[in-house]
Amino acid sequence: MTVEPTTAFAVPLRVSTGLNCRRCHQVCRRRIPRAVQMESTFDVERNIRPGLVEMEPYVPILPYEVLAKKLGRRPEEIVKLDANENPFGPSPAVKHALESAPFLHIYPDPECTELREELENYTGIEKEHLLVGCGADELIDLLFRLFVEPGAGHSVVNLPPTFGMYKFDSDVNGARVINVWRREDFSIPVEDVERVFHSEMAASNPPKMIFVTSPNNPDGSRVSDADLLRLLRLPTLVVLDEAYYEFSGDNRITWVKEHSNLVVLRTFSKWAALAGLRVGYGAFPLGVIKHLWKIKQPYNVSVAGQIAAIASLRDRGDLLSKVDQLIAQRARLYQKLQSIPFLSPYPSHSNFVLCKVENGRTASSIRSELVDLGILVRYYNSAGLEDCIRISMGTPEQMDKLFLALTQLAGQ
Repeated sequence: MTVEPTTAFAVPLRVSTGLNCRRCHQVCRRRIPRAVQMESTFDVERNIRPGLVEMEPYVPILPYEVLAKKLGRRPEEIVKLDANENPFGPSPAVKHALESAPFLHIYPDPECTELREELENYTGIEKEHLLVGCGADELIDLLFRLFVEPGAGHSVVNLPPTFGMYKFDSDVNGARVINVWRREDFSIPVEDVERVFHSEMAASNPPKMIFVTSPNNPDGSRVSDADLLRLLRLPTLVVLDEAYYEFSGDNRITWVKEHSNLVVLRTFSKWAALAGLRVGYGAFPLGVIKHLWKIKQPYNVSVAGQIAAIASLRDRGDLLSKVDQLIAQRARLYQKLQSIPFLSPYPSHSNFVLCKVENGRTASSIRSELVDLGILVRYYNSAGLEDCIRISMGTPEQMDKLFLALTQLAGQ
């Protein structure tokens, strides 16, 4: 049989149809002209979506084992206060539940049925409104997939400085980001947001979503009920990220039943110390969640993640008592920082405190000096966060080490 060549090749190929395929293949390879054996001309850069070629990657915080090698220290020598993790670790019930798990070899429940039943009891909203994800990050991405069409000119409203994943997912999903910057005290200028929706451009193609984090990361400020209600009157989906809900007490999750344009997201990473297992959940209006069920990955939350989250909810008394300890450490830190001349702390309702670095010092230098002492904090030098560091709450012993280090840096 003769296979006719494409216009790129001048010599026809002779391909045997004999039964000895391996021998035939070897013979045919010897007959293939050199021009045919050239590598593919596929150009990766030309075939990738244009918006992704120049996209800046998200920069995550490094884990303990990587940091330990990088710093030349044992993990137990590092005071890690840079990622808003829970220093007390998961409930002991989590370890016991995972050790006795009988079906780790079986695919997980795609609907997280038992976990959603426990969440119904914890949140006070019916499980029909609840969807569990591989971290709240997955749910953010799913909302973009549902509402934003790449190349269609869709936009979202972002309220920086805030959590970086909203901008990241906007870029990944081809959404234009409209930044409405927070005030110096990190409060939301609601009138500026309203102005965006009243503009001529937005009249025909209003932003699909607005992301509101309360308490906000990285400063810990809260959105008031009055401001949230004003935002809910806009023709857009309001995504309220309550990742730090347990540290603030503000609870709007049941509002979802009264507002068809409100989504509330939460996580097990902070209060339940399951950051490494990636479990988040959201409450959605029924009109939204029915479509999310169609587009989520079938087995998106692992067996281990579901088991750990269920065990955490059933042992939440112990976990919430540790949340109370972290809140106490937050108040203690805020008070101690008043005596550090180069740090000016912002009020916080979360498990961290943001500080402005002043008096001739820089956030970068303070971070480097603390790293030399085995203490890690997050530092910023971006718009709205110039020369700031963020300190996550640690155990009392870890915070004592931080206080001593800051006192040394201040020359006291």
